[in-house]
Amino acid sequence: MFKAKYNTIFLFLMVLSLLGLQSTAEKQADVIVYGGTSAAVTAAVQIAKMGKTVVIVSPDKHLGGLSSSGLGFTDTGNKAVIGGLSREFYHRIYNSYQKTEAWQWQKKEDYGGVGQGSPAIDGVNRTMWIFEPHVAEQVFEDFVKDYKIRVYREESLDRAHGVLLKDGKIQSIKTLAGNIYKGKIFIDATYEGDLMAAAGVSYRVGREANSVYGEEWNGVQAESFPNSHSFRGLNISPFVIPGDPKSGVLPLISTEDPGIRGSGDKKIQAYCFRTCLTKVGENRIPFARPSGYDSSRFELMIRIFNAGWRGTLKKFDPVPNLKTDVNNYGPFSYDYIGMNYDYPDASYERRKEIIKEHEAYQKGLLYFLANDTRVPAEVRNEMQQWGLSKDEFRDNGNWPHQIYVREARRMVGQSVLTENEVKGKNEVHHPIGMGSYNMDSHNTQRYIKPDGFVENEGDIEAPVPIYQIDLGSIIPKKEECRNLLVPVALSSSHIAYGSIRMEPVFMILGQSAGTVASLAIQSNKEINSLTYDEIKTKLVEDGQVLEYKNQ
Repeated sequence: MFKAKYNTIFLFLMVLSLLGLQSTAEKQADVIVYGGTSAAVTAAVQIAKMGKTVVIVSPDKHLGGLSSSGLGFTDTGNKAVIGGLSREFYHRIYNSYQKTEAWQWQKKEDYGGVGQGSPAIDGVNRTMWIFEPHVAEQVFEDFVKDYKIRVYREESLDRAHGVLLKDGKIQSIKTLAGNIYKGKIFIDATYEGDLMAAAGVSYRVGREANSVYGEEWNGVQAESFPNSHSFRGLNISPFVIPGDPKSGVLPLISTEDPGIRGSGDKKIQAYCFRTCLTKVGENRIPFARPSGYDSSRFELMIRIFNAGWRGTLKKFDPVPNLKTDVNNYGPFSYDYIGMNYDYPDASYERRKEIIKEHEAYQKGLLYFLANDTRVPAEVRNEMQQWGLSKDEFRDNGNWPHQIYVREARRMVGQSVLTENEVKGKNEVHHPIGMGSYNMDSHNTQRYIKPDGFVENEGDIEAPVPIYQIDLGSIIPKKEECRNLLVPVALSSSHIAYGSIRMEPVFMILGQSAGTVASLAIQSNKEINSLTYDEIKTKLVEDGQVLEYKNQ
C-alpha cells in the first residue's frame, strides 16, 4: 500500500513537472531593481547604504549598460553638477588608473587624454572621465561586491504575465525562467522601460509634435540641418543611376515623406555600438568580412567620398591604452538610421534580430572602410591599422555586449520634463539631480528631398544651461502605480530626453530613486506621500547636487 501511494505521489509530481507547474524560486527584498544599467547599480548601492535589502534582477549578463560597453568617452557637460554615487564611480575609475598594472599598452604619462571640455584625468578632483570598458565593468562589480548586493543575471521579465498587481501596487515580478521576486518597492532601471510598460504605466515612443509641450526642437526637423551629421549641401543622388528616379533607390534610404516640420511621429533616434578599437598590433583583431556581407549597401558612402567628404575618423575618441571609443559621425556612419523603430515595444526575439542586424551593418561598414578599393586610399590605409581590442568583451567575440539604446519608451509620469525645463524657461520645484549636456538627438530618418537629393533628418545638438530634473519625472501617475520608480525610461519629451540620456545623469537618477524607495520604506509611507524636504535633505547629505550657480 505504501509503495502504491509513493508511486502515485511520484507520478503526480512528474505530471506537474511536465505541465511546468513545479514550484519556482521565490526571492524577497525591500526593493527589487530590474535592470543591469549603471542606474540599476547606483540605485541598489544607495538602498544598501540606507540599510534596506535589495536585489538586482538583470536581464543582462554584464553590469553597467553603455558605461561598461564601449561608451568610455563620457558625455558629461558641466562636471560640477555630477555628484553622489555618479561622481564616486568616476573617482573609482581614477583610482583604477593610478595602478601601474592598469597601463598595459601605454605609459600613463604618455596618455595625456583630453575629455569633453576638461582633462580626462582630473588630479585635483581625483576623478577620471575617460576609460576602457573592462575597467568600468570592474568598478560596477566592485560596487555590488562592496555592498553585498545580490545580483541575478540573465533574468528577463515575463512581459506578458510576469507582473502581479494588487490595489495599484506591484506585488511581485516573474522572469521567463519562472523565478519570482517580491518586494515593497520596484525600480525599473532598464533602457527600454519593460517593467514600467508591463505594469500598465503610460508611456510614449517617438517624437511629440512641438505643439504638445510648446517646444521648438521636438518634432520632425526636415529642412533643418544645423550640424555635421547632415549632408550639408553635398547634393548626393539617392538613385541607383544618379539623377534617374526610375532606376530605383540605393539601400538605406527611405522613400517615405519625412513629415511636416514640427509634427510628431513614432520614429526614434538611431542606435549603434560604441566599438572599442586599437592600433596596437599585439592587441588588435583585424576587421573580418561578416557573413552575408554585401558592399552594395555602402554605395552611398562611396558617393559621399567622391564628393570630397573625409570625416571617417573624426569620432575616434582616445581612451587609455591606445584604444578608442568610436561613435557615429557625418552623413553616413555607424548609426543604422531608421532600422530600430519597432525596438521599444518589440518582443525579446525581435529585439535580438534588430541587434544582430545592427551588428552586421556596423561590422560590414568597418570591413568595407578597411578593404574596399573604392574607399579613398588615405581612409582605407588608416582603417587597416585599426581593429577590435582583444582584451575587451572577451566572451562576445570582442564586440560590445550592449547596443546603444539612445531612446526607447519614455514614461508619462507625474510631471514631464520638456525642452522648456531643460532650457530654463519653466521652473523645476522638486529637483533630485541636475543635467547640463546638449539636447542631443541622433538622426531619425534618411530621406529624399524635393530637389531629388538625399538628406538625414532628426539630428539636433542644441546647447542648454545647467538644469534641474524634477522628482515627478521618475514617478508614475499615482492612479497607475504607487510603488514603482523609473530613473532611466523617465518621463520626458523626446528632445529633453536627448540631454537627460547621458550615463552620469542615469547614475544620479538611479541614486535618487534608491533614496526615495528607502525613505518610503523607512517611514512606512508610499512614495507619493513623502515630503520633498525629507527627500532633499537625504540627497544633499549623500552628495547629490541639486542647485548650482555659475562661479
